[in-house]
Amino acid sequence: MEAFNESIPRIIEEAGWLAPVLFILLHVIRPLLFLPVIVICIAGGYFFGFIHGTIYSIIGLTLMSGMFFKLIEIFPGFRTKITRLKQKVFRDRILTIGQVMILRMMPFVHFHLLSLYLMEMTTSYRQYIKYSVGGVILPSVLFTAFGQAITEMPWYVSLLFFGLLAVIFYYLGKRGTVVYKWERFFHRKAV
Repeated sequence: MEAFNESIPRIIEEAGWLAPVLFILLHVIRPLLFLPVIVICIAGGYFFGFIHGTIYSIIGLTLMSGMFFKLIEIFPGFRTKITRLKQKVFRDRILTIGQVMILRMMPFVHFHLLSLYLMEMTTSYRQYIKYSVGGVILPSVLFTAFGQAITEMPWYVSLLFFGLLAVIFYYLGKRGTVVYKWERFFHRKAV
């Protein structure tokens, strides 16, 4: 395991400038591969370390957000589908920019759904990108730090940690899916 951990930085160094470029592109094509943001950010911390992994993740997530904005303009059907998802998940709830930023840190919330909220709250592409960058900094830092922490754990602690996650994953699968109703937690005011 120790040899594996030592070989990864060597491979990254041998890839040179291409490794960060490929990592940033991985962020951009991540939605097509159905990979969660947290997985890519953790990989960034693991492969590039905390500082570089965070910087590359911020760049990649910002590029992805910009591409999302342009895709929504080019393909109105895509916007319709994301808007329907927004109606299913949030109903008629209005979120503030601060709430969207906090939801961006939660790995189970759809990234592009929150991007749609930002689009609807902003008046221009420039303002949207400004808020998108602000919204990806904290998740990038948190998730990349976790990826860096994994590399600093002894191999047996990492193995134990992943084993524990596998047990929790299995247990949650056995229990079945539980659907929580939004109204149960957030009661609507009578008008």
